[in-house]
Amino acid sequence: MTAAKSTGKPRSAIHSGRKLGKAYLEKLIDEATIDCYNESEQATGFYTMIEDNLALPFTVTILGNQVSVEKVDIDDRDNIVAVCASGRARQRIRILDLPLPDPAPAGSEWIEAYRRWYNPG
Repeated sequence: MTAAKSTGKPRSAIHSGRKLGKAYLEKLIDEATIDCYNESEQATGFYTMIEDNLALPFTVTILGNQVSVEKVDIDDRDNIVAVCASGRARQRIRILDLPLPDPAPAGSEWIEAYRRWYNPG
């Protein structure tokens, strides 16, 4: 087996746009939750990875309206949320409920890993 050739792109950009396998998502989950002692710390680990790797802004369609995902945040209940904007209006939507565009933005594999961690079934 040969080592993957570096493309100079962030690791997240390499995986954007293809179906992610269970083993790869599990690797991301392990990376996000390393040294975490409880679920709150694990959620914060995912928030950090999403914030650091997700290419923003990007456009999604919610209830038939195009909105811009401007940033991610974490609330006081450890929910990771997307801050969406349409004109002057802003709305926070749980990242678990956020539909991703096709093709998905670079770094969206961290959202998929978070979804798998949150709903392991």
